[in-house]
Amino acid sequence: MMNTIDTTNSLEKDKSVNPQQTQFTSSEQPAQQNTAFVAQFETSAHTKKLQHGDVKISTQDVHVYYGETEAIKGIDLDIYQNEVIAFIGPSGCGKSTFLRTLNRMNDTIDICRVTGKVTLDQQDIYDPNLDVVLLRAQVGMVFQKPNPFPKSIFENVAYGPKLHGLARNKYDLEEIVENSLRKAGLWDEVKDRLTQPGTGLSGGQQQRLCIARTIAVSPEVILMDEPCSALDPIATAKIEELISELSEQYTIAIVTHSMQQAARVSDRTAYFHLGDLIEVNSTEKVFTQPDHQLTEAYITGRFG
Repeated sequence: MMNTIDTTNSLEKDKSVNPQQTQFTSSEQPAQQNTAFVAQFETSAHTKKLQHGDVKISTQDVHVYYGETEAIKGIDLDIYQNEVIAFIGPSGCGKSTFLRTLNRMNDTIDICRVTGKVTLDQQDIYDPNLDVVLLRAQVGMVFQKPNPFPKSIFENVAYGPKLHGLARNKYDLEEIVENSLRKAGLWDEVKDRLTQPGTGLSGGQQQRLCIARTIAVSPEVILMDEPCSALDPIATAKIEELISELSEQYTIAIVTHSMQQAARVSDRTAYFHLGDLIEVNSTEKVFTQPDHQLTEAYITGRFG
């Protein structure tokens, strides 16, 4: 499923990060596998979708280079239909870079080069004949900072359906906009001011508007790159609740620096470290009985 790496070597590299060796970062100490972190992390795994469905996205031996620097080191990962998978790891570990390979957002960076294979429903998304605009409609992205267009709330959501010709008339368009805002949990808050600028909304509302804009083009996968990092706790809770609701219809991959958030919203969690995928398992297992010493060291705050 994934490359095996020499965790001892990686731990040696991390001495510079955490000079004071601990039972988790010292290669001389055995990994402690049965430590329970349930008290620290609210995992509600009994309510999660733990059965694997069809593979939606598959990556095989994916490498990403920025110039000569290798940021992603040969990752193999399957993402399943209608699951929420969280990518966690220290800053600079490659989780956002990897997320961007899933809809070719790295194409926008001149010095970035991607090798390996990424498939969506078994179709190679790096096929040179593939329409990237259509791909990004199928695999939508919500960014770290809300980025509504300088248009009205209505026009923000209507932009994609207009671009892709998804509405036959203005009534179809109005229905798409309303349904998208409802799915994003924003309709009741903005239905009486659809002509007002989207930039006039609060931060949390702007992020939900961006989610509505993504939903409006009928995607199959939604990528979220730290969607709550700029939001207050109340707005964050609304986005997390929304992620749970959206997973009934969409496959969701989320990058987060909050392990508590990963524990609350995801079915599976993948831990990245220095460009490698160290471990991917059910969220409950990752946070209670991780397979790898590096995962446990990060989760317990020994480094990262």
